[in-house]
Amino acid sequence: MVQNEKADIRIRYLMLARVAIVTFLLGIATFVEIKGEEFLPEISLTSFYIIVIASYILSIAYYFFLHLSPNLKVSLYTQALCDVLMVTGLVYATGGIRSIYVVFYSIIIIYSVIFLGRRGGLIIASACSIFYGGLLDLEYYKILIPLYAAIQDASFSAGYVFSRIIIYIFSFYLIAILASFVVEQERKTRSLLEEKATAFDQLDILHRSIIESVDTGILTINLQGQIKSFNQAAEEITGYSFTDVEDRNIVDIFPEYVELYEKLNQMPDAAARKNRVEMTLQSKSNKSLILGCFISSLRNSQRKRIGDILVFQDLTEIKKMERHLETNRRLAFIGEMAAGLAHEMRNPLASISGSIQILRKGLHLSVSDERLMQIILRGKDQLESFMKDFLLLSRPMPGIHEAFIIDEIIEDVLDTIKYVPDWQDEIEVVRSSKDHLEIFASRTEIRQLIWNLVMNAVQAMPDGGRVTITTGTAMLEELVPALEIGISDNGPGITGNDLGRIFEPFFTTKEKGTGLGLAIVNRIVEGYLGKIMVHSVPDRGTTFTVRLPRNI
Repeated sequence: MVQNEKADIRIRYLMLARVAIVTFLLGIATFVEIKGEEFLPEISLTSFYIIVIASYILSIAYYFFLHLSPNLKVSLYTQALCDVLMVTGLVYATGGIRSIYVVFYSIIIIYSVIFLGRRGGLIIASACSIFYGGLLDLEYYKILIPLYAAIQDASFSAGYVFSRIIIYIFSFYLIAILASFVVEQERKTRSLLEEKATAFDQLDILHRSIIESVDTGILTINLQGQIKSFNQAAEEITGYSFTDVEDRNIVDIFPEYVELYEKLNQMPDAAARKNRVEMTLQSKSNKSLILGCFISSLRNSQRKRIGDILVFQDLTEIKKMERHLETNRRLAFIGEMAAGLAHEMRNPLASISGSIQILRKGLHLSVSDERLMQIILRGKDQLESFMKDFLLLSRPMPGIHEAFIIDEIIEDVLDTIKYVPDWQDEIEVVRSSKDHLEIFASRTEIRQLIWNLVMNAVQAMPDGGRVTITTGTAMLEELVPALEIGISDNGPGITGNDLGRIFEPFFTTKEKGTGLGLAIVNRIVEGYLGKIMVHSVPDRGTTFTVRLPRNI
């Protein structure tokens, strides 16, 4: 189909060229007549105009015949044979043997070879030989006398006519053979170029497919720092499309690029420059990303540097996993230490506690001694509470999983927490919950989770405030139905530097805190494959949102 379309276009060009040649001849004749010069005698000039008009009519007929005939080869043979007849008529009208328009036979033979191949060219060369030879024979035997020749009353010898016929017939076939050779070489060259172009296109498609298929961001920049390519992975990582970044300076999208490039150039050897370095990036959606980057020079075929290639990967999740791994490693270490520490401390602590209780019953203490005794007992209680949290963090608390309503646990925690020393009467509790929301889990662990979060909110407001507790339904990322618990306060909030460390064991900003409460909450949430989110605004408060699979 494509080849037929190309052939059809080339035939149209052929018809246009024919019209152009005829128009050119007509223009010359008209120009000469206007100048008052003799182009042809009147008797020949009339025939010349008739042939020109006939050529125009035939060109129009060729155009319609091209659409009516389904066979292009038949259309081409028809045009070539008609052109041979027209040239023969032109030769006859312009002097026969003396006519200078015999050269047009060569044009017909050449385009016949181009469109019909060697065989077609030889057939048309034979037609030209027959018509031209026949015309000259008829002229020699005075059977058909050309108009222009009749005026001149010219006659030629048999040898001259015969040699002229032989020479032109030889030239016709020679032109056909040489043209077919040139056309064949041109076709082979074009076919080879098409094969090379196809191979190049396939290689280009393969190259683009590889670049677009990898999950690594790849971009190129020129020497002016303008972005010139941006693959699909780069779009997915950064959130920017290629149209967003095309021709923009690299620093507009990657602000740390210059610093990164200078850092790599300062490395001592070429191997060191290939090491991955990290930089932060603010995506189009204002998400903070950590990227692992490589930079290499982009060079042309002469090994001249024409730009740079930046290859990068999103390490944000990997960094989170590394932090989680470090936390779990520390927890594992704490667990090992807790086993021995608990064994070494619980028995002496129980002995000290029991002995103090017995001594207290048998002693009549003064007011100052009683105060000291209370201090000892409070220290003992704090130490027991710390040991309890320490063991809870290091070893999961065994518990039976059952279905229960979450509001029951919340009510129990609120009733109990009002008796702890950190509670203030100025604290207001606001509830917003859906009734009868159930979860299948350990009551003990869920109670510990809610207790620690509510206690954290209470301790954040030593002068009173408002604690808001909400419950509802949500979905986890795996489209798992989840219970959502939200606990917020209107305390001083958490600073940005501390926000990333609040779940680390022993990290605390409170004067009397142990730094284990939120670490325990995080461990419980991870144990249920849930999710915990923190939103804090300085001087306005903090909200913890926990999502746990319901598994009902």
